[in-house]
Amino acid sequence: MAGDLVLDPGAAASVSLADPVLQTRGPMATGPIVLILGSSPAAPKAAMWPKTSDLRIVAINNAWRVRPDWDVLIHPEDFPVERRPTGVSPPQRLCTHTDYVPAQNRLGGFVFAGGTMAFTAGYWALDALRPSTLAYYGCDMIYDGPVSHFYGQGTADPLRDDITLRSLEAKSGRLLAIAARQGCSCVNLSDAPTSRLLFPRADTTALTNPSPVLPLDIGGIDAILDAESRLGYMVESGRYWTEAERFDADALARIDTMWLQLLCWTPVAAQPATVPALPGDEGRLGF
Repeated sequence: MAGDLVLDPGAAASVSLADPVLQTRGPMATGPIVLILGSSPAAPKAAMWPKTSDLRIVAINNAWRVRPDWDVLIHPEDFPVERRPTGVSPPQRLCTHTDYVPAQNRLGGFVFAGGTMAFTAGYWALDALRPSTLAYYGCDMIYDGPVSHFYGQGTADPLRDDITLRSLEAKSGRLLAIAARQGCSCVNLSDAPTSRLLFPRADTTALTNPSPVLPLDIGGIDAILDAESRLGYMVESGRYWTEAERFDADALARIDTMWLQLLCWTPVAAQPATVPALPGDEGRLGF
C-alpha cells in the first residue's frame, strides 16, 4: 500500500511513508467520487472528462464555466453576481456561506482549515456528500504563468496575507487527514510539475474508481484536533478576520507543523511569497 500511494513531493518537499506513524486508517467510505474543480489555466482540460452517475462535480467560483454538467457551484457571498450562472437547472445547486460555514465548523472551523475556497469546498463536500474520494483539479495554487486563471488574470486568493494561510501545505495536509479519518481519499489530478497540495497524484481513472485512502495514524489526527480545540479559536460565524487579534500566530504555526509532521513532510525549497490582492478580486472567502 505505502509503495503504491505517496504524497506529492512536487518541487518543494520530500516525504517518506516508511515512518511508523503512517500505518493505520479508518474504514473506506462508500459515497460518491467528488471532483473539486478550480480555475487554474489548465482547468478547461476537464471539460471533456467523462462523468459517471457516481461522480459529483463541485465547481469553485468561475469554474462552473468549464463544463455545463456541474452539480454544485460553491462561492462566497462577495463572488460578483455578474459572474454567476443566470439559471440553475435541478439537480444543480448553489452552495453559499449559509451552507459551508456550519459544515466547515463541524470539521474544525476556518482558522485551522484555512480561509480560502479550495479548502472550504473540500470540507463542505466531506460534510455534505460523504465522498469516497475527493479528486482535485485546477487547484494547485501556483501562480507563476502568464495568466493566473483560465479566464485571464484574477486574484491569487490563497496567497493573500492571512493568518489562516501561512502554510498552504499544512492546510492541505489537514484536509487530507480529516478526509482519511472518515475513510475518504484525497488526490490531485493535476499534471503540473508543482502544487501546494500535498495530495497524492492520480489520473482520471480516479473519477471512476475510488482511490485508496492514505494510511494515517487516526490517534495522531485526534491528538492534533484536540490541540486545536484547546486553543479555543472557533468562530461560529465564519468571520474569523473580525477576531484575528486573539489568534496567536506562533500557536497556529505549531499546529501547522504538527500536521506536516503527521504526514512526514519536509520542505526543501523556498515557498512562493504572499502577494497582494489584485483589482477585481474573485474568490476571497467573504460573506
